[in-house]
Amino acid sequence: MSREQATGLPPEERLGLVGRAALALTAWTERWVPDAFIFALLGTAIVVVAALVWTPATAGQVVDAWGAGFWGLIPFTLQMSLIIITGHVLATSTPMRKVIVTIARWPQTPRGAVALVAFFAMASSWFNWGFSLIFSAVLAREVARRVPRVDYRALAAASFAGLGSIWAQGLSGSAALQMATPGALQPAIRTIVAADGLVPGGIIPFADTIFLWQSLVSVLVEIVVVTLVMWLATPPAGRARTASDLGIDLTEREPAAPAGTNVPPGAWLEHSTILPIVVVVLGGAYLVRYFSRAPEALNAINLDIVNLSFLLLGFLLHRTPARLMRAVQDATPAVWGVLLQFPFYAGIAAIITSTHLSERLAELFVSLSTPTTFPALVALYSAVLGVFVPSGGSKWVIEAPYVMAAAHSLKVHLGWMVVSYDLGEALANLIQPFWMLPVLGMLGLRARDVMGYTFVVFLALTPVVLILVTLLGLTLAYPL
Repeated sequence: MSREQATGLPPEERLGLVGRAALALTAWTERWVPDAFIFALLGTAIVVVAALVWTPATAGQVVDAWGAGFWGLIPFTLQMSLIIITGHVLATSTPMRKVIVTIARWPQTPRGAVALVAFFAMASSWFNWGFSLIFSAVLAREVARRVPRVDYRALAAASFAGLGSIWAQGLSGSAALQMATPGALQPAIRTIVAADGLVPGGIIPFADTIFLWQSLVSVLVEIVVVTLVMWLATPPAGRARTASDLGIDLTEREPAAPAGTNVPPGAWLEHSTILPIVVVVLGGAYLVRYFSRAPEALNAINLDIVNLSFLLLGFLLHRTPARLMRAVQDATPAVWGVLLQFPFYAGIAAIITSTHLSERLAELFVSLSTPTTFPALVALYSAVLGVFVPSGGSKWVIEAPYVMAAAHSLKVHLGWMVVSYDLGEALANLIQPFWMLPVLGMLGLRARDVMGYTFVVFLALTPVVLILVTLLGLTLAYPL
């Protein structure tokens, strides 16, 4: 007889192994896990010590590397902030709100509610991770209002499922975008990938990364696994902590006032559709010209184009400047963590690169690998490094030189190395709370409230990822 049976709980109130593990880990994280900013500070200290111990760099060189690199990701920081803001703008528009309300009516049970949010979080993250973050958080709040006894912490963890699984294998995956876009990486990295003309220009198109059938299979497998794990981890109604239990108010703010007879003349244009139409026509014309000049449309996608497209869609869906400004204003609190922490991660990346600490770590992994095991080692290494540098794009700049050089040496499919990196990169987000900040800010929670659930997903998904990159990698030939 199990402990739950011994307590006399009815079957619908009992937890399985996964559910008990999730609650136990959540209780532990609520007590012991610090704020995400503390991870940035701890990561800085750890990397400084590692550089001093494992590399020839002097203390002065380490300090100089940190200071010189501290502001090195400012453009990327703004791009990431705009992805969150434009994703929020789109996800909170009236038409999208209607879609979210419709979806939120579907689940009838706590487990069904959490599984549904997890599924839509992953599906939407394949198209754009910034949109997924906000769309899924808004969906989680709406579901929490409609399913009375659902565990609010589990819903929040489910809304983050896309960033912890398949986002990097989708259209906004940083490494795939960088490899497919000329000028997105330093010439030295392109030279390594090109290998004396073996890969023309050092460019790896989407067809050899996210659109490989092996990558698409990985996406489907991860969606099934994560949805099932979140369903199993969800506490039954009698064991849940709802938003009300946590003291969280789910009341929605009133929308911006529509234009009317009382609008002063100076504010008339704020409530008019005239200027948004002008901007949409202008931006749309630019996008048409941009893609018409691109040799391959998929390879022309980059962060700036994604942000512009989302902003234009925001104009279309919000219709007036007043509504758009209100949506941007509501979104800005969600980016404070990015603005505060990204400089510290830029400093960490600079130390790792400048002192050649990354090369020392890579040499250790490569020396233990074979063509068969190398993809799994890349995924594992990417996950480990992602705990300290939680940025798929900036971290790929660090890893790409030696990962691609080793792939050439071991005769492993180069595009599959990008996919393997992506699969490992996403795993790190489940145990590193940095990218949870926008979701947590919207939902009124802390990282410690949800990391018990995300850690359970991490434990279940990690062996699946390592098996996928190993077995599917065997079906691909070098170089592409």
